Amino acid sequence: MRVCILGSGLSSLTLAKSLVNQKIYVDVLFSKKKYSVNKNRTIGISKSNVEFFNEKIINIEKIIHKLNKIEIYSENLEKQKLINFGNNNDYLFSIVKNYKLQEILEKSIFKNKYFRRINCKKKINYFKDYDLVFNTDYNHSITKKYFNKKIEKKYKSVAYTTIIKHEKISNKVAVQIFTKNGPLAFLPISEYETSVVYSINNYLKDEAEIINLISNYNLKYNLKKINKIHSFKLKGLSLRSYFHKNILGFGDLLHRIHPLAGQGFNMTIRDIKILNDIIQNKIDLGLPLDSRLNAEFENNQKHKNYIFSSGVDLIHEFFNLERKVKNTFLSKSIQYFNKNSAINKIFTKIADKGLFV
Repeated sequence: MRVCILGSGLSSLTLAKSLVNQKIYVDVLFSKKKYSVNKNRTIGISKSNVEFFNEKIINIEKIIHKLNKIEIYSENLEKQKLINFGNNNDYLFSIVKNYKLQEILEKSIFKNKYFRRINCKKKINYFKDYDLVFNTDYNHSITKKYFNKKIEKKYKSVAYTTIIKHEKISNKVAVQIFTKNGPLAFLPISEYETSVVYSINNYLKDEAEIINLISNYNLKYNLKKINKIHSFKLKGLSLRSYFHKNILGFGDLLHRIHPLAGQGFNMTIRDIKILNDIIQNKIDLGLPLDSRLNAEFENNQKHKNYIFSSGVDLIHEFFNLERKVKNTFLSKSIQYFNKNSAINKIFTKIADKGLFV
């Protein structure tokens, strides 16, 4: 059996590695064009997903930085703590630089006998040449033709990302601040570096303004340097139909969510978990891996992904409403409920494993 993956980003490489580990022949379409690497981009991976990565994909222990707490604040309450979940005895999730994860996946997979790189300009009949095709490429002609029906949400926000360098501290706590401009996250990468993601509402700001805002909201770091600021517009997305014949949408093509919860790539890893289980079950039963797999995957995951995406969107709208009405009732309510240990455990579980476990 041979499958094809359209796209060559983190989602496609992670999926490819999981498939070759199941001894499935995989072709990935690569462009010969060289793109500049943004070394300021980071992603969060929950504890359960790190464990899955290590066991079923590739060991990433050497490149991740483990965090044991998440603290959430609101500027409406003069930066008082709203939520504090996690514990000091075990880690909750990890932060990794995108390019480091990409490098370790490429190094592992490029020489694998089940893997092959294909020039994206090569003429291919995706319906006849492959048993299954996984499409992660938002700009591919296949996407425009067969995957154009989707639910979109424009947040009218821009995400600004950078890495700050600071004096050495025990850097194990992630901080999210709901500011009057939008959510700002400080995500530790090491004892000396912290990733910053600031989603600002309504309008663009220049780099000097962003640096000034980050410095003003900084709660604990003695700053040495702030790297170049990168930005991208935010948009939510959910596909209405996950597949067309033998082609299955995957990764960011299936779902994009607001970065405030750090759950985008975690959703893709959970999709890969389910896909792995479906594939392994069919292999064990001696069944073919064909387009029926796509229908089974959609039936299993579509409603779960939509509910989870809607939940993240609800959090965004929740704090956005409070910002607009300038009322602290919502934040104070969260403060009150967070004092309940049972609710705190639920927050922790959702952050780790999602809504469906």
